[in-house]
Amino acid sequence: MDSNYIPVLIFFVAVPILWAVSTYNRFVKYRNMIEEAWSGIDVALKRRFNLIPNVVRTVRLYNQHEANTLENVTEQRIGSTEDLKASQNFLALQHGLNEVEKEIAVARQRFNGAVRKLNTLVQSFPSNFIARIFNFREAQYFSLELATERGVPDVTQH
Repeated sequence: MDSNYIPVLIFFVAVPILWAVSTYNRFVKYRNMIEEAWSGIDVALKRRFNLIPNVVRTVRLYNQHEANTLENVTEQRIGSTEDLKASQNFLALQHGLNEVEKEIAVARQRFNGAVRKLNTLVQSFPSNFIARIFNFREAQYFSLELATERGVPDVTQH
């Protein structure tokens, strides 16, 4: 064998191997990104599930306390200008709910972005060969039908 062909042979063997390893590692990276993003969704949904009933219960109790206080003050002094804080609690509740919903939206976007990257790699040529060889499959985008237990809690029961 002529020594001039050795670099060419090394190139045609090494480049495909390096490409295959690099592509495999991208599949692993995207799969891990999906798992991490799903965890983020789960954490945000659990936070919402725990936060909403507790905040609503607190605001209701405080609102009831203020209503009783106002009624007592009104009975004692007509025309009282008592400064009650229930409206601030309602605003805090609304702000808290908005923040949790934003967290959930961001987590869903991250998840779906990672799914898109993996699916593109699975479907694209020539990386689809590596996907078939190592059994990488397309992932499913997040949808509410898949999260039946992760809905907004019913606050009317609290």
